[in-house]
Amino acid sequence: MSLHPPPRALEARVWTTVPAALRKSTAYHDWGAANRPGLAVDCFLEGPSFDRSGALYVVDVPFGRIFRIDESGAWDQVAAYDGWPNGLKIHRDGRIFITDYKFGIMQLDAQTGSVTPTLTHLRSEGFKGVNDLFFAADGTLYFTDQGQTGMHDPTGRVYHHDFASGRTERLLANGPSPNGLVTNPAGTVLYVAMTRGNAVWRVPLFEAGGTSKVSIFTPMAGGNSGADGMAVDVEGNLYVCDAGQGCVWSFSPDAVPLLRIAAPNTGGRSCTNCAFGGVDNAQLFITESDTGNVLVADIGIPGAPMYSHSDAPDRV
Repeated sequence: MSLHPPPRALEARVWTTVPAALRKSTAYHDWGAANRPGLAVDCFLEGPSFDRSGALYVVDVPFGRIFRIDESGAWDQVAAYDGWPNGLKIHRDGRIFITDYKFGIMQLDAQTGSVTPTLTHLRSEGFKGVNDLFFAADGTLYFTDQGQTGMHDPTGRVYHHDFASGRTERLLANGPSPNGLVTNPAGTVLYVAMTRGNAVWRVPLFEAGGTSKVSIFTPMAGGNSGADGMAVDVEGNLYVCDAGQGCVWSFSPDAVPLLRIAAPNTGGRSCTNCAFGGVDNAQLFITESDTGNVLVADIGIPGAPMYSHSDAPDRV
């Protein structure tokens, strides 16, 4: 029996889709064999992030591509390289950072299309396979190291990296598939989606560093996948992509379910990640990776800025 009333239903609509000219052959490739066995994959979108001009960047994981979509929904391939980019966020100074499963934290030069390493190991130990990233209000970089972890191997990691000191510290090392992550607007709590654990974890953050009393913020519906990318609005409500249920859930800061934003009936259920943007920064853009569609839903509440600085209006 649910402890809360059912969430309000909302349906997203298709905003744009990967053009046919940019879709790849569905022939065998290593990423698909490991992560989408038996399924045809001509693209797999993730990592939506808006720049200050209003352009939306997304990554194409199996084919190592970065796309930029303008406000009319037109696509441009910015980069293609021998990697598996899984997440993307834009720093307040305009630098574009990528979590690449093969290589670690990378940096994209959108003018030249070059992708170069920023953080590829911790004290000479390589990562399992980094997944997603988030910049806190003070500029701290948080990222997840998912690899192939899950309930059978709950050793996924969560890190934070301080650019000023160059220090990288491990916050968690017992995650069953840590994926999307985001802080609350106050920066006191880090939410981490545990995909194979079918839950979102609540990770308290302390000024002195580290964390304790980590808990489950909310369980998820389960199914073939689980919690994936996330975003937060200015009221502190959390938006969680459900990569198996074809929807995005919204929860209040007290974990009360508020919305279920369903993907339209276009044949795809893999809502992998989301970002606020569009009109008044109050529209939620969602990557639906089964179809290569980018969806949009009118939320009516602005997304929280990635940075609190007035001169840096980056978006989550």
